[in-house]
Amino acid sequence: MRIAYLDCFAGVSGDMILGALVDAGYALPALRKALKSVDLPPFRLRAERVSRNGIAATLLHVVPARAPAGAVPAPPRGRQGHARTGGWRELDRLLARSGLSPSVKGASRKVLRRLGDAEAKVHGIPIEKVHFHEVGAVDTLVDIVGTSAALESLGIRKVFASAVNVGSGTMEGSHGLHPVPAPAAMELLKGAPVRGSLPAVETATPTGAALLAALAEEFGPMPPMSVASIGYGAGSRDVRQRPNVLRVLVGETIRSENSETVVKIETNIDDMDPRLYENALDACFAAGALDVWLAPIQMKKGRPGILLSALAAESNAQPVAETLLRETTSLGVRMARMERRTAARETRKVKTAYGTVRVKIGTDGGRIVTIQPEYEDVRRLASRSGVPVKDVLASAQAAARRLIAE
Repeated sequence: MRIAYLDCFAGVSGDMILGALVDAGYALPALRKALKSVDLPPFRLRAERVSRNGIAATLLHVVPARAPAGAVPAPPRGRQGHARTGGWRELDRLLARSGLSPSVKGASRKVLRRLGDAEAKVHGIPIEKVHFHEVGAVDTLVDIVGTSAALESLGIRKVFASAVNVGSGTMEGSHGLHPVPAPAAMELLKGAPVRGSLPAVETATPTGAALLAALAEEFGPMPPMSVASIGYGAGSRDVRQRPNVLRVLVGETIRSENSETVVKIETNIDDMDPRLYENALDACFAAGALDVWLAPIQMKKGRPGILLSALAAESNAQPVAETLLRETTSLGVRMARMERRTAARETRKVKTAYGTVRVKIGTDGGRIVTIQPEYEDVRRLASRSGVPVKDVLASAQAAARRLIAE
């Protein structure tokens, strides 16, 4: 599967992400074509090769049509609105009426919605009243639409990201002095790994944070991958302490033999009748769970609780999550993708003094790593023969070893 890994060691902004994707192979003519599908005010898009502490990177300029040729937007706070500011509803309608492909349109509207929700929460207003004073409306859509179109054009199916450098200090906004990172950016990065840094400047913008929040599958170390292309997107500031760039790695996932991607779905429960757990576990298996288990935990106020966890293939993750919400008293579940490695399995039949038993044989790299008789077969034969289960189990294991040795 083709993936992209965003390395946000110096921060993140919309133009840095888009610049990195252009640097990694997304052609400017394709970008301009995608942007023409949206009814934006006239502007010019220009890519410039710059150096940031010795690293060559692509810096994108969005210049209003009224500006003189060769003009470059002022650097403070990314690229503040040079054409106009716009309301969230207006921008969403522009996307809805655009000629973008359904997938690019859907991804763009998802990002814009996340950005609008964050701004609305920070300012305590309905999303319909959000105006993008802190980020230019044209710039916002260029970054959002351009990134969504680039991911589709490059065939990228999933996006992963590193911990995000959010900077430190304060900044001057249209509403006065604000902390860094911007309140909306921090709202969008809730749940993601973040870190502060010096010098005291803003390194994570709301648009960049919205792209991560809406499009990134996971945050953390780089997943196993075969890298096909690398791109660097430059920020507008040239900071002496570090290269102000965002790096994107594009390539294919690497899986070891007998490995697969699975999803762990889990929830904490401290208020459910214990008799309901059996039914909840059975319902999860019926929904497609590969495994389900319970573990005791201690919750807030010292209450004893239960951690209910399920493992499912990606295609069954949502049905299993819905089942947990329906069959338990939980109000939410956590979901995390992970890679599972399994031994190759084979089922054989062996003859014992008590009867025939099925045996599971697990191999890894051609080497036998486990031999396990089916317990239900063992228990049935023990009951029928009137002998201890452990005797039938030992007989089945010995018969299986003899079979393998032949």
